[in-house]
Parts: sequence; structure tokens; C-alpha cells
Amino acid sequence: MLARLLPRDEGFFDLFNQLAGHLTTSARLLTDLFASTGRRAELVKAVKDVEHQADELMASLNVRLDRSFITPIDREDIHLLASRLDDVIDLVDGTARRADMLHIGESRQPARDLATILLQATGEIALAVKEMRRPPVVAKRAMEIKRLEEQADHIYHEAVGELFANATDAIEVMRWKEMYDTLERTIDACQYVGTVLQSISLKNA
Repeated sequence: MLARLLPRDEGFFDLFNQLAGHLTTSARLLTDLFASTGRRAELVKAVKDVEHQADELMASLNVRLDRSFITPIDREDIHLLASRLDDVIDLVDGTARRADMLHIGESRQPARDLATILLQATGEIALAVKEMRRPPVVAKRAMEIKRLEEQADHIYHEAVGELFANATDAIEVMRWKEMYDTLERTIDACQYVGTVLQSISLKNA
């Protein structure tokens, strides 16, 4: 009874939306990086700046969680969703830094395609976060994220197969295999966020 009388801190939904916004921003920057490798250093720094902003937001969210008596959804779910969103942002940052460390020159089409799919998946995540109190909408967005993940898997397998079949430079094979692996892991993480969102949405319907 007491829990029903006390106000719930609804501000967590705004923090989720901000995290999702950072995620789409970082993914857009990564897409630009693979489209224009001449701006690599500038874009890698921009992705890192967004990652720092997300870390600060996570710190604020954790403080708010500690201080809130009544939360709109389970504390464990708040922490899980925020952490998974932050994980994807970290993976995007890691992908950008690998492109820099590996001295990626002219980009390959599969990398551009995977980066575009990643951007689309983050857009679907942002929509699902915004509508997370509407389970049918979240389910539709989660299904689309899964479809994008499967499309990325196909591109990944084709790209790696082509790499080993046709490349003659071993360093080039290692360089691009690492990039494809990192992009694919990041898209897989998006699919996990979609699953978490769908579970939380259904639980609180």
C-alpha cells in the first residue's frame, strides 16, 4: 500500500532515451568513418566523446537509482537495460578505435554495409526505448532488430569467405577479419538489447 502512495521516479525513461540517443549518434559517426576514411582521426575522437558522455549519464543513472525509493520498473531491469545500452556504445567506440589502430585505409563495401545495418539497428533500439511501455511496438522493433542481425550475419559470412578466398596479403586478411568480427559483435549486442527491451516491456505491461 505504501508503495502505491509514494511517487515513482519516472525520470529513468528520459535517461534511457538519452542513452539510446548517444547510441544512435555514435553509430552514425561510425558509419561516416567507414564512408570517409580520410576523416578517421576526427571521427574516432567524436565517437570517444560520445562514449564519455554515455559514461557520465550512466554514473548519473546509478546515483539516481541508489536514491530512488520507488522506481517505475524493477531496479534490476533498470540497471540491466542501461548497462546493455552502454555496452553497445562501448563496442561502437571499440570498433572505431580498431579502425584507427589497424590503420584502415580505403574502406571495403562489406564494412560499409555492416556499419549501415548497425546504424539501422540502433535506430530501432531508440524507437523501442521511446515506446517501451507499449509491448506490441517494442515487439515489432525487436523483430526488426533480429532481422537486421540475421542480414548482418549473412554479409559477415560472405565477406570473411571472400577475404580468405581472394586476398593475397596476410596482413590485409588479419586487418579486415578483425574489423568484420568487431562490427558483427556490435550488431549482435544490439539484438541482445532488443531482447532485453521486449522482456522488460512485457513484464511491465
